[in-house]
Formats: sequence, C-alpha cells, structure tokens
Amino acid sequence: MTTHIVLWKLADPAKKAEQAAEMKRRLENLVGQVPGLVSAKVAQGFNGYDVALVSTHESREALALYQEHPAHVAVKQYVHTVVSDRASCDFDAE
Repeated sequence: MTTHIVLWKLADPAKKAEQAAEMKRRLENLVGQVPGLVSAKVAQGFNGYDVALVSTHESREALALYQEHPAHVAVKQYVHTVVSDRASCDFDAE
C-alpha cells in the first residue's frame, strides 16, 4: 500500500467552508472510479493548512495512474482554482 497526503491552503477565507466541502465531495467520490485507489479521506484543517487529503493506493504504480486518471485530473482542475498553496508527501506502508 502507498499513502498519499496532500495539504492545501485555500485562497478565499470567506469561502473556506464551502470550498473545503466541495473538495471533500469531489476527492472522496474518486473511490470506485479510479482503479487502485483504495480509500480517500478529506478533512478541513484548523491549524496551518485548510484542507487535508489522506488517500491509500494499491501501489506506487497505482498512485501514478491516479495522478493521470481523467476523473482525478478533473478534480485537480477545480482544486487549482481555489487554492493558494499545496504540500504533499507519499510513502509506502509497511
């Protein structure tokens, strides 16, 4: 299993709750659409970053395919319109 963690800061403070909820809906709905995506959990942050994603993938190869999958690309297009900063970390679970 490979874990993928992404943290975002949202650009518009007045729309944080709405945009975080929309990101959660879109990202979590990718489970079942993207082969190799085992789980996706999105939550609104309260210290530092505004939104966090923790997803698990069957393998590093599955994570690479997720990055290019059309459904994920469509979600990324939305996300890029509402965020101002991003950080990520990937690792293999033991």
